[in-house]
Amino acid sequence: MLLPPLEIETPERRALVEITDRIRAALSAAKARSGVLVAYCPHTTAGLTVQENADPDVRRDLLLALENAVPRTPVRGAYHHAEGNSDAHVSASLVGSSVTLLVEGGDLLLGTWQGVFLCEFDGPRRRRVQLQFLAG
Repeated sequence: MLLPPLEIETPERRALVEITDRIRAALSAAKARSGVLVAYCPHTTAGLTVQENADPDVRRDLLLALENAVPRTPVRGAYHHAEGNSDAHVSASLVGSSVTLLVEGGDLLLGTWQGVFLCEFDGPRRRRVQLQFLAG
């Protein structure tokens, strides 16, 4: 069952925006009980991840690690993409465009400290996350 997409405004060029509660609300509205939820980000400079949601330092550290791994200006050579956002494309590719989440009793089966995040690498922008629920 295709659920209504989430529309997310991202606040800055690089950000992790938690969307866990919005996904839970979509599941509740759809009366989804047990199965698998696939969340998909149809953007080439943004992605999705499951990560710790209790300590905001983890988000900052993840963004810092990605910025160090994929700098806006490479240490050697030069990016060729004319839009100047090649680092965002590479970061999104490393993070991935989807997450698969288990659902039981109408709720996500996440760990105590886990949340679902939209990873923005070329914002601020308006992003969309598609949700597909597969009943089990």
